[in-house]
Amino acid sequence: MVDRDLIIAKAASVRSHLDRISAKTDSGLHDFLSDVDRQDIVAFNLHIAVESCIDIAAHIISENGWGVPGSASEMFYLLEDKGILESALTERMIKAVGLRNLIVHEYGDIDLKRLFETVSKDLNDLTAFLAAIIEKLGIST
Repeated sequence: MVDRDLIIAKAASVRSHLDRISAKTDSGLHDFLSDVDRQDIVAFNLHIAVESCIDIAAHIISENGWGVPGSASEMFYLLEDKGILESALTERMIKAVGLRNLIVHEYGDIDLKRLFETVSKDLNDLTAFLAAIIEKLGIST
């Protein structure tokens, strides 16, 4: 059985991390590029926010006995197959996982301008993921 309290807690965590990202990018690209601390805060909070979405996906899959996906990306495809996510959102979440992988494994090689542009326009993807999960599972927040 899916632990609704866990989903609610993880969703709150994602929202908190997204708020931190917004607070560190709201002053524009120039401030972001000239402040290493902002860059680190944004990268760290994006990493944790995406990781929390992966945790939510893993919990739902595990508790429903839907198998053992081989990767984080496969988790989102499985949620799509089970009618939890729409195809377009699945693809956006897979891109988020890819960016998370870059942050975790190749942080020194990240194009900071691209990171800024991504978090400036694509954070709604994580919010849309949370909304889809909460709606499909009938969770009240």
